[in-house]
Amino acid sequence: MSKHHRDRSWAPDPEPLPAGTGVIDDHTHMASVVPFAQEMDRQARERGQDPVPVRTVDQQLARARAVGVVGAIDVGCELPHLQTAVDLALAHPGVVHAALAIHPNEAVLHGHRGVPGPDGLPLKYQPWHEVPFEQALEEVTRLARAYPDQVVAIGETGMDLFRTGQGAEEIQRQAFRDHIALAKELDLPMQIHDRDAHRQVIETLLEDGAPERTIFHSYSGDAQMAQVAAEHGWYLSFSGTVSYKGNEGIRQALSVVGMDHIMVETDAPYLSPMPYRGRTNSPYMIPYTLRAMADALDCPLEQVARATAATTRRVYGL
Repeated sequence: MSKHHRDRSWAPDPEPLPAGTGVIDDHTHMASVVPFAQEMDRQARERGQDPVPVRTVDQQLARARAVGVVGAIDVGCELPHLQTAVDLALAHPGVVHAALAIHPNEAVLHGHRGVPGPDGLPLKYQPWHEVPFEQALEEVTRLARAYPDQVVAIGETGMDLFRTGQGAEEIQRQAFRDHIALAKELDLPMQIHDRDAHRQVIETLLEDGAPERTIFHSYSGDAQMAQVAAEHGWYLSFSGTVSYKGNEGIRQALSVVGMDHIMVETDAPYLSPMPYRGRTNSPYMIPYTLRAMADALDCPLEQVARATAATTRRVYGL
């Protein structure tokens, strides 16, 4: 199907997970699903396709609950979205929890210190990037201290050398170090964003000492990198990319770290699992990803679902 004709509708609801598995989406951006779906709807209408419904956060959570996904960790990683994630957790106690950080790509934009990366996209500064990075991180710290029942992790932090050029690599690394220190100071788990920066991320973790509970969100490494994670007790969280053709290394990593060190996530609105890649992602899609994980592990779906749920609850103290 050409881009003009590609399907922009929501993927059908997956078959519900076995009762009582209690699965949690380890990493999602539910507020961002709304504008993403609005854009899908605009494109669909422009091309004469059926309208695409725009689902509120409440509707997303209800749809997720109907297929056995009972909770989510909503990630605020841009200065204007920090409070949004906390507010979602406040509005849905016991169901939504928040993770807060300044995303590595955002860290270099604060104070207008960005350098174009290999992705070739132009730098795009927003009004909040006038705020120095240090001040933005202070807001992460303030909210994490003010809402200890809602904020259960620091993240996503890390390094991204696809979006950010070499000239700003050390700025990103220092921002990552600042988040590592904050996670340890607050005794919180840390979610890592690692894109085209495996070596740099691991070097920094080993040099600074990783937080006790360190999670690679939307794991993108291979089995060899997973072995390093296993040796240090780090956790791997798998998104829809585990189902993509060519990602054999990601699938192999599942068995390397073992069932008690894996989690499942959407990273919604992005990274929808196959066969729905490119459509709007949301927590209700988790069963598709769990099925791909179970197939890669050659394990029953229920066993993998229960394992990810138990690990997620243990790591975040839910």
